[in-house]
Amino acid sequence: MTAPRHDTPKASSTGGGHVPVLLNEVLEALAPRDGAIYVDATFGAGGYSRAILEAADCAVWGLDRDPEAIAEGRPLAESYAGRLTLVEGRFSAMDDLVAARPVDGVALDLGVSSMQLDRPGRGFSFRADGPLDMRMGGEGPSAADLVNETAEAELADIIYRYGEERRSRRIARAIVEARRSARIERTLQLAEIVRAAVKPQAKPRGRPGGETIHPATRTFQALRIAVNDELAEIDAGLAAAERLLAPGGRLAVVAFHSLEDRKVKNFLRTRSGALPRTSRHLPATTQVDRAPTFELLLKGARKPTATEISVNPRARSARLRAARRTSANAWRPAASGGDS
Repeated sequence: MTAPRHDTPKASSTGGGHVPVLLNEVLEALAPRDGAIYVDATFGAGGYSRAILEAADCAVWGLDRDPEAIAEGRPLAESYAGRLTLVEGRFSAMDDLVAARPVDGVALDLGVSSMQLDRPGRGFSFRADGPLDMRMGGEGPSAADLVNETAEAELADIIYRYGEERRSRRIARAIVEARRSARIERTLQLAEIVRAAVKPQAKPRGRPGGETIHPATRTFQALRIAVNDELAEIDAGLAAAERLLAPGGRLAVVAFHSLEDRKVKNFLRTRSGALPRTSRHLPATTQVDRAPTFELLLKGARKPTATEISVNPRARSARLRAARRTSANAWRPAASGGDS
């Protein structure tokens, strides 16, 4: 899967309200039932939470590291008084943040939200000028700090590794050259630096409807992932969901680019017992003394329908993976520090 346009958020808003991508498919995977407890671990604008609450007489814990999302979700929590509990915090800590346990389902909608992306003041997008921030929770170094204070080689590595940008060295060189004259503080300022750096070899790549990928797309994606430590969050969040889910509980994860989806795929493949073979002559094996903690609900990933994409083009890169928790104990981190 190729990296999506930078303006691909994890959900969109319409005149009828917030519409998460793959909503029907996520509900089918979670199978909400009366009396159950669910965690919407990436609350955002509350689209999944509302749909789960309307699907069954159940309770939902909505988590988000973004204080704006929690604040703006208060009216929804009031309308479902006693059924929707909002908590500010990272989904990697969900088993510490959710007081009710175990739970019957966890939904994870990875990446940047429409609410964050569509507000220039948050600094996630180059579609409008704003401060180069990109912090989901407001804590830690900003994207501006990263581009102005990181050594050229490390910056190139970040852009290549997290943005899958093959012109990362050229872009990093251009950023370092530009910051010698003045600190890079604005989204459009950075976007223009990147555009100018790659212009000689940049060929627009067509998308449905005649859209093209902006030259700064992958660089902005890489900086956002680095600023928010998103890939480590995914690793920790999946393990936390494993600990929090009851036997029979369901996990539904929507990812939007190859780096996210690969982590989800590998986690579920490992935890379901389908480990990579060390040799093609040897059978697949499970970890010694580690019983599978999940069984896959879907063969591969579920993608948006053509109808959904036509209504919401931003959904085109979404991928859903889902699994059901077994009764086996959650795996402990390996002694080497890994998660397997």
